[in-house]
Amino acid sequence: MPQPDGFRLSDYRSPTPDGIAGGETVDTPAVQTLLSQGRVIPIFVQRLERSTLPGAPWLQSKPYRQIPGSVWLPNVGMGAPDEATLSWFESQLERLTAGDRTRGLLFYCLSDCWLSWNAAKRAVLLGYARVHWYPTGIDGWMEAGLPTEEAHPLPPPDAARSPSAP
Repeated sequence: MPQPDGFRLSDYRSPTPDGIAGGETVDTPAVQTLLSQGRVIPIFVQRLERSTLPGAPWLQSKPYRQIPGSVWLPNVGMGAPDEATLSWFESQLERLTAGDRTRGLLFYCLSDCWLSWNAAKRAVLLGYARVHWYPTGIDGWMEAGLPTEEAHPLPPPDAARSPSAP
């Protein structure tokens, strides 16, 4: 699968490219090494729906598993996220790295999932120099029999208020 020029906009659960321009594609043993050396911040990007209620919380209908120590940033891997999500992604990366663009970031989702590829590409375009993409994601991690923990998404970005909202 060739790398697209832009972001994948639909059919996120489908075969992904072999690599990521400006980043490093890693397999399970490489992820284990990066994590054991404290060289990356693992970022889980599984998609979640949001409520239309005031405050717009995430709607998590089932529990999800993640690599221990991960930060879950839902929807940052969408092909065309809204401005609030983009701004939230940028601010979360800034916070997680303490402004150090050379701090290693590891993006993952599920296997054959473009959300992690899109998020990794977005981080590269934001100027992060050590972006790692784990294409088999939590599926590959669990297939290897490695430990997981329950995933809890970070609070969502402020919901855009429509004129009709109270």
